[in-house]
Amino acid sequence: MIIRCIAIDDEPLALEKIVGYINRVPYLKLDGKFDNALASLPELKRHTIDLLFLDIQMDGISGIQLLESLSNKPLVIFTTAFDKFAIKGYELNAVDYLLKPISFERFLKSVEKAYSIIEKDLAQLRGSTLTVTEKAIDYIFIKSGQKHEQVKFSEILYVEGMKDYLRIRTSTKKIMTLMSFSQIEQMLPSDNFIRIHRSYIVCIDKIEEIERAHVKISGTKIPIGDAYRKTFQDKLKAKGVI
Repeated sequence: MIIRCIAIDDEPLALEKIVGYINRVPYLKLDGKFDNALASLPELKRHTIDLLFLDIQMDGISGIQLLESLSNKPLVIFTTAFDKFAIKGYELNAVDYLLKPISFERFLKSVEKAYSIIEKDLAQLRGSTLTVTEKAIDYIFIKSGQKHEQVKFSEILYVEGMKDYLRIRTSTKKIMTLMSFSQIEQMLPSDNFIRIHRSYIVCIDKIEEIERAHVKISGTKIPIGDAYRKTFQDKLKAKGVI
């Protein structure tokens, strides 16, 4: 499981330390680093972030004000030099509250706590901690608005990132959900679904045409990202379809 994260801190040395720690953890993927809260808003609105490393006392708006302004709140680990904000931090359901200077051991303990929370949420969505293959089921439930819709794997054509949402395109409908790419990737069978672009996961069985820069599914051209091309080609070769 990959956890997408962002680090925000107005102290350059503190920010670089957190970024360095993130890069040492294999399952963390840094999507952005920012030296003020306002600068992070476009990224937070454009993509679904799983985990936020957030300083509290910053110029402009504080970390707490930023978090309170988000409609789709990621998990948050507060990083601060002041313990007076701890109570407020926990009122906002923070995963943890790290006081500077932060050791890597303390950082890792917080990250593992966040990992466990995300893993538990995924297990609840799947109904079990077992993988899809182990359960031998052919569907998942996707939360869309106030309801959970059953979606069969055989009906999914592709998944598209849409700023704050994912759009799941099936053979009969489109479903919008607030899930992240890392969450949906864990739920889909890896033998037949693969990410070919930062904004797309496709069902290999539904591909009609393959060219160097794109694939076609149900008449729609879907781009192949340079960073994903080799993995995609290797998957096709492993399945014996090219």
